[in-house]
Amino acid sequence: MLILVTGATGEVGRRFVPRLLRRATAGDTVRVIVRDEERGTPFAALGAEAVVGDLRDPEDMRKALAGTDAVVNIAAAFRGVPDEEAWAVNHAAAVALGRAAVEAGTQRFVQVGTNLAYGAGRGRPLTEDDAPVPGGQLWGAYTESKVAAEKDLLALHRDHGLDVRIAVLAFVYGEGDPHLAQSMAWAGQWAATQRLAMVHHADVAQGLLRLLYAPGLAGRRYNFSDDAPVTAVELHQLNGVALPAESAGRVDPDPWYGITSTLRARDELGFRPLYPSVWTARDAGAL
Repeated sequence: MLILVTGATGEVGRRFVPRLLRRATAGDTVRVIVRDEERGTPFAALGAEAVVGDLRDPEDMRKALAGTDAVVNIAAAFRGVPDEEAWAVNHAAAVALGRAAVEAGTQRFVQVGTNLAYGAGRGRPLTEDDAPVPGGQLWGAYTESKVAAEKDLLALHRDHGLDVRIAVLAFVYGEGDPHLAQSMAWAGQWAATQRLAMVHHADVAQGLLRLLYAPGLAGRRYNFSDDAPVTAVELHQLNGVALPAESAGRVDPDPWYGITSTLRARDELGFRPLYPSVWTARDAGAL
């Protein structure tokens, strides 16, 4: 296959692409789209094709998709960016990429989503068949735009036969990613018992690789997380920060918010976390 990866320079992409290059089937080619030639140099050195362009430019998209068999769309605008940018990248650019993939004859499209798109909890682990329920303290333009993108990409699957598969990621961490430290921006406001579902970069790559290569997954969503959500107390311990005294008196408003079931990924893809908990990653020196 000729595989196009977007978002290659982001926290997830720059850790995934080298793993993809190492694990790609013999004869496969990996192509990345980057904003400028300098950003593509490290990937080219590893053996990837680097195409300079912007996902929001239709001509650049056509150039990047030429001859491709599969796309792994990791590009995203996270919380903290203006709402307009979140919608432009997470929804408009993703759907335009899907439509361009249909026109280019690209067969497979792996979309990276977020567990926050499930919204409010159901009193149990969230499954891939749960429809979004807007709400919760982390709901916003990032989450809304991701939900809209999934809906429109799955419509391309139904209407045009694009083989869309969606990877629903928990909170991503590891290998020097600043996300773990950044969690203090909101975990300090949580109840001590409030939990966060997490997934290590190694397991993100494992999940994406399984989705990319496995047959018969068109139109399916798969949750990827580790086996042990961490509490606000543990997040403070991991970051070496004292837990606010008032945390003990707070009440978790939704104990199942963002906590996902990985049974489908385990049963259908053989997914098993390499790092079942953040403590396993810590002990392995993989934070």
